[in-house]
Amino acid sequence: MSSLPAAAVEASRPDAAATAALSVRGLVKEYVPGRQVLAGITLDFAPRGMTAVIGPSGTGKSTLIRCINRLVEPTAGEIVFEGRDLARLGKRELRAARRHIGMVFQEYNLVERLTVMENVLCGRLGYVSPAKAWLRRFPARDVARAFELLDTVGLGAFAQARADSLSGGQRQRVGIARAVMQQPRLLLADEPTSSLDPKTSVEIMALMQALSETHGFPVIVNIHNVELARRFAGRIVGMTGGRVVYDGPPERLDETILKTIYGGEDWLE
Repeated sequence: MSSLPAAAVEASRPDAAATAALSVRGLVKEYVPGRQVLAGITLDFAPRGMTAVIGPSGTGKSTLIRCINRLVEPTAGEIVFEGRDLARLGKRELRAARRHIGMVFQEYNLVERLTVMENVLCGRLGYVSPAKAWLRRFPARDVARAFELLDTVGLGAFAQARADSLSGGQRQRVGIARAVMQQPRLLLADEPTSSLDPKTSVEIMALMQALSETHGFPVIVNIHNVELARRFAGRIVGMTGGRVVYDGPPERLDETILKTIYGGEDWLE
């Protein structure tokens, strides 16, 4: 798999799949036939904690995150979530499964003309009828919970502000609140800090970590910033060339391993 020491790529325990919240088995993605962006990824994710996926651009980090909830269709392999292989589900079953998988996007993916509150309530669209969603008639308990989440993410005073009036960090907080509004059993985050300044990036990672602990769901985050990954994730998955070359705790992520992941002496650039 790599030239790293055996300890660098952590071996999965025999019972890991049985206790995992998510199991990825032999995941392959080819955008062009014969050219693998993901080359047989196998990983198990525990029911709690934050996992950071790091690696150079073009190595398949975003593809991995997006294959998990099938925003990108995998070419081969299994993605087992709550006992079902997401890769094999039809449209209706997939919609039902996605209710429990929150997603935080790099570019926020908010409806700019809607208010902050309306964007957060979009996290309940999978639970109300299309007619009620169109009329924006959500149950009182959902509205109350949305207000609570906005307070939690520090945007209680912005409930009626339009999304396009917010800063980047505020928009990402709305995106996180919307994802948690789904009551997810798994949260995926695709480069959630790449458009943010360093201070706001720390705040966003700390917020996702705190929500994961409070609500008891695992987080898988694709991130370029190695120091943020080390600071907030309990587990680091290092990828290069569409393969996993490191899977372990942040304290073992030394310069030798980083050179293997990023290539050469200039991996920090």
